[in-house]
Amino acid sequence: MRSPDSIPSTPHHPAPRVIAVASGKGGVGKTSVSINLAAALVNAGQRTLLLDTDLGLANVDVMLGLSPRFTLADVFAGRCELRDTVLEGPNGLMIVPAASGKRHMTELTPQQHVGLVHAFSELDLPIDTMVVDNAAGLADGVLTFCQAAQEVVVVVCDEPASVTDAYALIKVLSRERGVARVQVLANQVQHPVEGKQLFDKLERVTSRFLDVTLNYLGAIPRDEWLRRAVQRQESVVDAFPSSPSALAFRDIGRRSRQWQSPAAPRGHVEFFIERLIGTPANSPTRSAAA
Repeated sequence: MRSPDSIPSTPHHPAPRVIAVASGKGGVGKTSVSINLAAALVNAGQRTLLLDTDLGLANVDVMLGLSPRFTLADVFAGRCELRDTVLEGPNGLMIVPAASGKRHMTELTPQQHVGLVHAFSELDLPIDTMVVDNAAGLADGVLTFCQAAQEVVVVVCDEPASVTDAYALIKVLSRERGVARVQVLANQVQHPVEGKQLFDKLERVTSRFLDVTLNYLGAIPRDEWLRRAVQRQESVVDAFPSSPSALAFRDIGRRSRQWQSPAAPRGHVEFFIERLIGTPANSPTRSAAA
C-alpha cells in the first residue's frame, strides 16, 4: 500500500462527480453497494475516491481488509490533514476512512459536517468520481453529505420497513435540503422484477406527496458470490467478476458514468466547491473541519 504522499496530485483538477449512497434503514447492504460501485468505476477507468462518512460505525476499511493509519477522527482532532487519511485500495481505488466506535464522531455539529464538505476543496487529487458511503437514517450528517453531492442513490430491499424508511429519507431530503432527484437501487433481490416492483411502490407514494423525481437505477441480485466476497474482504466486482451481482454492479457503474459532471455551483453546501468556482481554496483543511 502506497502512502498518501506517493499518490500523484496535479493542481486545479476539475470538480469530480459526487455520488452519495444512503438508505433509510440499516442492514440493506448500503456499504456493499458503495464499495462495489466504486470498484466498478475504477475498473472502468474512473479515478475514484470512496469516502466513508458513517462517522460512528465505519466499516469500509474493514470490508476491504485495510488498516488505516489515520481516519476522519484524526482530522477533527487536529492530528493530521484530510489528505493524510487517503488510503490506496484495490486497483488504485482511493479511500478516506472514518472511525468506528468513536461516539464523539456521531455528535458533530451541523457546522462541522459542513466544514468537512468544504475541506474537500483542498484535497487536490486527480479524481473523476467520489462515492460517499453514508450512515443509515436521517441524521444531520447524512442530510448534509447527500445535499452536497450531485447524485443521491437510495438503497432499498424487499422489506416493508426499508421502503417506508427510504420514503422518509427522500421526504426530508426533498423538503429540508432541496434535493430534487433521487436514484433508487434495489438490493438483494431474488428476481429483477422484484426490484422494479420495489421502485414502483416507492415511486407511487413520492409522486403523490413530494416534489421529487425518482429514477430507477437497477437491481442487485442476492447471490452466494457476494457473500463469499464479503468473507474474503474484497468487492465482488474484483473477487468474482463473472458473478450475477458483479455484472449488475458493473451495469450500475456504466449507468452512473452517463450522469453529467457538475458545471457550476448550485448555491448551497457542495463538495469540491472551490473547483467548481475555479479558484483554489483559501482556508486550511484542519480549520475547515474543526
